[in-house]
Amino acid sequence: MNIGWCGLGRLGITCALAMAKHGSHHITGYDPSDRPRQILAGEVPPPEEAGIEDLLDATAIDFADSPAGVVAATDGVVLVSVQTPHDPRFGGESRMPDRPVDFEYGYLVQAVRDIAQAAEKQAKPITIVVVSTVLPGTTRARLAPLCGPNVRLVYGPYFIAMSTTVQDFLQPEFVLLGSDDPHALADVADMYKTIHDRPVHAVSIESAELLKVAYNCFISMKIVFANMVMEICQKTGADCDQIADGLALATDRIASPAYMRGGMGDSGGCHPRDNQAMSWLAGRLALSVDLMGYVSEARERQSAYLADLVEHWHRMSGLPVTLLGKAYKPNVSLTQGSAGLLLAEQLRERDLQVDHKDIWVDDDFDLPVGPQVYVITAKHDYHTAAAIAPGSVVIDPHGYMPDQPGVTTIRVGRKT
Repeated sequence: MNIGWCGLGRLGITCALAMAKHGSHHITGYDPSDRPRQILAGEVPPPEEAGIEDLLDATAIDFADSPAGVVAATDGVVLVSVQTPHDPRFGGESRMPDRPVDFEYGYLVQAVRDIAQAAEKQAKPITIVVVSTVLPGTTRARLAPLCGPNVRLVYGPYFIAMSTTVQDFLQPEFVLLGSDDPHALADVADMYKTIHDRPVHAVSIESAELLKVAYNCFISMKIVFANMVMEICQKTGADCDQIADGLALATDRIASPAYMRGGMGDSGGCHPRDNQAMSWLAGRLALSVDLMGYVSEARERQSAYLADLVEHWHRMSGLPVTLLGKAYKPNVSLTQGSAGLLLAEQLRERDLQVDHKDIWVDDDFDLPVGPQVYVITAKHDYHTAAAIAPGSVVIDPHGYMPDQPGVTTIRVGRKT
């Protein structure tokens, strides 16, 4: 099948390559940036995604010079994974502004307009599958009016995490598709059946839009809950890992144990900003409760609790403070929405001198000389083997650091 793809950023190029290889499809893509062409030509490094090198070695994508070229090349399906960004202030690496905002839809609107106009000029029936994250009501209000009689519209976002996009795309929990057109839904579902056998959840457009952000926001709530339990355990002598292990057994009522262990706050390129967008929607709809606004506030307060703990041990020991980990997940250099960066900002607001290092992010990484108050803000494997100077204090929200002679290790919320 000849499939069109508009928007070949981090998610787009990775998923397009995976679809081409594992679905045996021919992909014609378009992106206004030259970077996707440079990635395939080996001129610049690809996104930091596990398995993408194998895809690049085995797969090719043809590039069109315009969205019209994509429409001309496709057999009928065009996927659109154009960014719907937030202002960088809402990324989660620092304190959130006082007032939440919606996503920015300008790039997505332009992409759908260009594709739809090309379909009408070419008199070619196509199905546009919008992958980009939007709030409920956006597709019908902003995108559907752009589409003429030759365009069928499906909202079909992905549930992926950066650095594991290939695996998440090829082995999803389910495929979410929203449309008013049952034939369009069936055609897109058939396309994904060439890649995997995962179930398709077909719903209305608005339900699909809401389910996408609700999924991310539910994870954020689990992390806030898990970190609340961690703080209680730290203050009462209970063990948050024992709590998480017990909750994981409650499969009838609690569901998945994922994201239920205490650690750093929710991070990444999607969750903090999705919470803010849903908080904005709560205000627009005059909801009785702005739950996600509270989740955003709770994330910052829980980070402030860690800052209290760091400041306490800094004053008790008189040692300088070093945070280890700018990335938001283990063993990668991704820093979008990093809770570690938020903690560093909060500590500096207290006039504490903070050194912040990351072996995956910094070119000149080395541990400081002499004892420190170390805070493990990313769960990198490297940290467990690092030679921590005797006399140091290690504050470990993840509970994975080993004991070392002469080092005081605070595994937050765990019995040590």
